[in-house]
Amino acid sequence: MPQKDPCQKQACAIQKCLQANKYIESLCEDVIQAMRKCCEVHAGENSVCCSGFAKEHKSTDTKTII
Repeated sequence: MPQKDPCQKQACAIQKCLQANKYIESLCEDVIQAMRKCCEVHAGENSVCCSGFAKEHKSTDTKTII
């Protein structure tokens, strides 16, 4: 049986929030932040849910450096 993604709960919460708020991200900032935090805690683990957040974090770091 495959292991459950450690941040799946947060990923589902983002989808639920966005759907409830007509996809206005600013209204879901708290659940998006919870997802980022979860992905940071579980960095290095094989998390499909965090794959987009890891890329976002790296591109943000690059922007900060420049």
